[in-house]
Amino acid sequence: MPGSRPDRPVEILLVEDNEDDADLMGTALRAGSLPVRITVIEDGEEALHYLRQRGRYAASARPDLILLDLGFPRKSGAEVLAEIKEDGSLRRIPVVVMTSSANERDFTIAYDRHANCCVAKPADLAEFQQVVERIERFWLSFIQRPPAS
Repeated sequence: MPGSRPDRPVEILLVEDNEDDADLMGTALRAGSLPVRITVIEDGEEALHYLRQRGRYAASARPDLILLDLGFPRKSGAEVLAEIKEDGSLRRIPVVVMTSSANERDFTIAYDRHANCCVAKPADLAEFQQVVERIERFWLSFIQRPPAS
């Protein structure tokens, strides 16, 4: 139910290879109104292994929300997004693309691959924290998410 407090921490998968950005997002999410458990994965391929519970991620928790950067060397965020949204067991997990790219084409590609929303990462620290807090409030407190597949 929107606005209700979960009986467990909210599981967030943060796919981000910039350590500073990951730390900022984690700090902002932990300062929010909901208890969260954040898993940080720094690589697109590893993120898919985590989501599919393969190898060392066999016991991984299913995330309630995925925060996804676009730029990774082995498998881009856009490729990861496409695989998530093509997989019937994963496609209902909301994916918020957060990128420092100013290229409109990156946002178009993300939406074409069914991102739930795209957000430009602000350069200003206070604004960055506000954006992450708003994402948390909207995606985890306000909306009604579909049940897991």
